[in-house]
Amino acid sequence: MSETLLDVQGLSCPLPVLRANKALRGLPPGALLTVLATDPASQRDFAAFCAETGHGLVSATEADGVYRYVLRKRSESA
Repeated sequence: MSETLLDVQGLSCPLPVLRANKALRGLPPGALLTVLATDPASQRDFAAFCAETGHGLVSATEADGVYRYVLRKRSESA
């Protein structure tokens, strides 16, 4: 399955999560969305977003001030 990239670098809370939510709505269940963000608060925000919505947080890494999140869209029955 292909991976979709969403670059929200430079945007502050809550925009990275809002844009990710919109992107996930357009993807099929099980699809992966990679999000690139620079807002340090996004670490907390994406963990909470996935816990609340049921989407999977596959990985969360940081390198040189860029946070990379890989999200898996939940199944429709979840």
